[in-house]
Amino acid sequence: MHDLVIFDCDGVLVDSERLTNQVLVDNLARYDLHVSLSECMSLFVGGTMSGVHQQARNLGADLPDDWVEQIYTEVYAALRAGTPLVPGVRNVLQRLETASVPYCVASNGRPEKMQITLGQNGLWDRFKDVMFSAQVMGTAKPDPTLFLTAAQHFGAVRPVVIEDSENGVTAAIRAEMRCLAYASHDDGAGLSALGAEVFTQMSQLPELLGL
Repeated sequence: MHDLVIFDCDGVLVDSERLTNQVLVDNLARYDLHVSLSECMSLFVGGTMSGVHQQARNLGADLPDDWVEQIYTEVYAALRAGTPLVPGVRNVLQRLETASVPYCVASNGRPEKMQITLGQNGLWDRFKDVMFSAQVMGTAKPDPTLFLTAAQHFGAVRPVVIEDSENGVTAAIRAEMRCLAYASHDDGAGLSALGAEVFTQMSQLPELLGL
């Protein structure tokens, strides 16, 4: 059995990707960059807002220098209005606790964002002290440092990563960790090609983890 489960947050613990990317679609349209929701998710899921800022500028959006703070304000407002847990997540966490398997979260997002999404679902206290954020550590996926730091913190020798983005899967593979990829928006072929084991329902995860 694994001795640590490392969860991504957005799209794995909380169903926030479509909400966040719809805010991006609407915002970028104001700066004359018009993309569909599916195009936006394909371009930006799994990245950082600083990365989105630069990439959107490269695609022709005339974004201001303070755009990252602007978009976070808009995203936070949308998430506060209601961000559901990914169906089945609460049961997975209970199964891990019953089996005494530690878990944590490693995300490219800010802690403030996770406090909004996890907090409204009663999970903040479970993760607040075992949270590895790219915004705090200064290194983001696909760099493996987040995952390696989490494993070192717990002294884990058989960690497993639960991801939903190409950047996240790449980071896990670079860290030489098993990666289970939750594919809820497509068939997960791209994640599988990078080396992840794809699953489509969170109810499948306990068996995959050997619980």
